Amino acid sequence: MTPSNPVEFLLPDCLMKIGLIIYGSLNTLSGGYWYDRKLVDYLSSQGDAVEIISLPWRTYAAHLTDNIHFKLPSDLDLLIQDELNHPSLIGANRKIHPYPVISLVHHLRCLEQRPAWQNRFFRFIEKIYLSGVDGFIFNSRTTKTAVQDLVGTAKPCLIANPPTDRFGEAISEEEISARALMDPFRILFLGNVIERKGLHTLLEALRQVDSVFHLDVVGSKEFDPEYVYRIRAYCEGNHLATAVTFHGSLESQSLEQRLRHSHVMILPSTYEGFGIAYLEGMGFGLPAVGTTQGAAWEIITHDQNGYLIEPGDHSALAAWISSMAENRQRLTQLSLAARRRYLQQPSWEQTATSIRGFLANMVI
Repeated sequence: MTPSNPVEFLLPDCLMKIGLIIYGSLNTLSGGYWYDRKLVDYLSSQGDAVEIISLPWRTYAAHLTDNIHFKLPSDLDLLIQDELNHPSLIGANRKIHPYPVISLVHHLRCLEQRPAWQNRFFRFIEKIYLSGVDGFIFNSRTTKTAVQDLVGTAKPCLIANPPTDRFGEAISEEEISARALMDPFRILFLGNVIERKGLHTLLEALRQVDSVFHLDVVGSKEFDPEYVYRIRAYCEGNHLATAVTFHGSLESQSLEQRLRHSHVMILPSTYEGFGIAYLEGMGFGLPAVGTTQGAAWEIITHDQNGYLIEPGDHSALAAWISSMAENRQRLTQLSLAARRRYLQQPSWEQTATSIRGFLANMVI
């Protein structure tokens, strides 16, 4: 985690009044909202006053109509906008405001997998929005590159990886090595059950696996009920129902148990702006399987602490699953390497301190 230039950020001598614009509730269960929540908690713990400005969830077209009437608050030292809110904020950002506006970018909508004509439209809208802010906080190098490809490199920015240490210390090498020998082979999918996360790719791969396995799916089923219905029907129609458990969202203690008793984390998402789940799993010695699209490569080193596949390549995924399930010595090597990768990650305390220093320098 490094700033965009070698300037040493100064911590503020006085407290700041900071706004954060989001859609819906800060308690929404997703990696992006987890980041936002942790940032608010840290800034508040340092004495800064943080005001949450929540806009209602609606359709993308309806969000664009927010530009007709929505105005930025006036009594702040600095405003952070979750980039997810970009369609609502173009007009408001263009009006005069007496403080810097910082966009917190988790990933760009125009990089998600969908028909090209739709992404051309989203790219056009996001480019207008990104051109209208004063600086950026990026969750990864990949996200920084994507934004700068759209709007250039002139604006102040900081790369600040998300918090991945909520479960504390990594588990021991001895526990990881002992678990690798246990049956059945347990796979963890940790993500909301939406098409972008690629659960269908994982299920298609599992149809081709001969080894005995069990898949635990941990994530909200509320965001795309139609996709959830198709996933359940696929399991029933392909004799996977008894090998797959849908847990829904889990509180930290229950999730920790799933992480501790799994062998591998598989999240074959079509795009991840960072991939908090991969690193959280690595703290429990779980090799990670992600895709070549997005920022998974910043965490996963192919054939060292996990594997990278092309999005949708269920045949390659099936081969890697079979390899790990059938060769437990190799699984142990991957698992220990995953733990080492987790230990290399800066703590959230270090990251959040850098963010606060960056914000203070924007205010000065």
